Amino acid sequence: MYAIVSIAGQQFKVAKDQQIFVHKLQGDEGASIEFDNVLLAENEGSIKLGSDLKSAKVSAKIVSHLKGDKVIIFKKKRRKGYKKKNGHRQQFTKIEITGITL
Repeated sequence: MYAIVSIAGQQFKVAKDQQIFVHKLQGDEGASIEFDNVLLAENEGSIKLGSDLKSAKVSAKIVSHLKGDKVIIFKKKRRKGYKKKNGHRQQFTKIEITGITL
């Protein structure tokens, strides 16, 4: 059984006991959250879409909050003496899918 769910503006294919990294979510570590924006669900070969999924939910548990690798942004205009170096580390939340209900 798997589902495609929209989490923080991105779509993820999730299954039970899977751990994924998403953009930072509100909540403490160990808190449980539910996502009700399920786009597709598959259960034993039958696929459900659209209005069949109004009551479908994906429940998850927040494992940890962390930062990703550093991303370097470098801008330069040749022959003008313009150079700009910048960087950032994106914040992520690691979640574990605890169940899918249809």
